[in-house]
Amino acid sequence: MSLQSYGLQLLSSLSQAGLVPGSSPLIPDDFVPVAKLTVTYGTKDVFAGKFFRASECKIEPTITIQTDTELESASYTLLLIDPDAPTPDDPKFAYWRHWILTGLSPSKGGATTESKSAVTPYLAPGPKDDSRPHRYLFLLFREPRGYDLTTNDVGGEEFVQRRSFRVADFVKSKGLELVSLDWMLCAGDGWVE
Repeated sequence: MSLQSYGLQLLSSLSQAGLVPGSSPLIPDDFVPVAKLTVTYGTKDVFAGKFFRASECKIEPTITIQTDTELESASYTLLLIDPDAPTPDDPKFAYWRHWILTGLSPSKGGATTESKSAVTPYLAPGPKDDSRPHRYLFLLFREPRGYDLTTNDVGGEEFVQRRSFRVADFVKSKGLELVSLDWMLCAGDGWVE
């Protein structure tokens, strides 16, 4: 799939999910993906709101970044956040911080990525069975030169320190530029529509 086709499908799905550019403090009005982010759990790719059960997301996914030649030398930060915590009907803990990786860099050809260690270790999505499915956002940012991030910069890694993460303030203060994203829906294994 071309980057243009990928971007159009992604933007359409964001609109349907109420995550359209401009309505979210994380997605600028003029946002257009300039890199393709692929997130894979086992053999199942996250794409444009695909549905997952919590049991499918227990192990951290693999991340692939495809860029044009100009962006191959950049480093990237990946955030996984939940805007629907603890439930979509009462998101009082939005944005829940599930994962932060820094120093991601596409390898030759942009096929696979390497990373420094996680600043926020992976915490699998875990919506309760009585909650409607949550939207989970994977946000990919280009890092500015001299960028360095520690666990203290994001507020710690303990369970309660992950809730109500002020993503927009964090992104602005660190000079991060959104270059791609993807998202999925996830429900507890016992959730019934």
